Amino acid sequence: GQSARQAFERAADEAAAAPVTGSAAVVTVDDSHTARGASAQQDGRIYDQDLQRLVNGLWAAGATAVAINGQRMTATTAIRSAGDAILVDYRPLSPPYVVTALGDDGLGKAFAGSPAGRAFRTLEATFGIRFDIRQEDDVRLPAAPAPQLRYAQPEETPK
Repeated sequence: GQSARQAFERAADEAAAAPVTGSAAVVTVDDSHTARGASAQQDGRIYDQDLQRLVNGLWAAGATAVAINGQRMTATTAIRSAGDAILVDYRPLSPPYVVTALGDDGLGKAFAGSPAGRAFRTLEATFGIRFDIRQEDDVRLPAAPAPQLRYAQPEETPK
């Protein structure tokens, strides 16, 4: 029973099916002040692919759980755009984008030194985006919403 319980807990963690707490690197990114209200073609804006790079960089740096503006990421979470809006699993986000990643105390430094972290430093220096990393203790991330099945149907049990 104990090994089954441990396997279940590992699966729940990997599926983001339960809330988690721990030490976290908190990365805040935002459009530059000159980009606010500007056309989508102007530099200095955060786009969906920037958030994808940020989240993937945090996973690669050793994050065990990630959320953007409080929305928990899973292996199937979509980060997309619709017009000027950035959507996470079809829910719109508003800047600033606060990406919270649970991991060990060195996670923030590992991310900052990674290719993704260096890319954000370049965006900060070149286009004036806001980019900040800080370490926080005792952070709680919610569980991800349960997936909605579209085509699967429960099997009827024989009588």
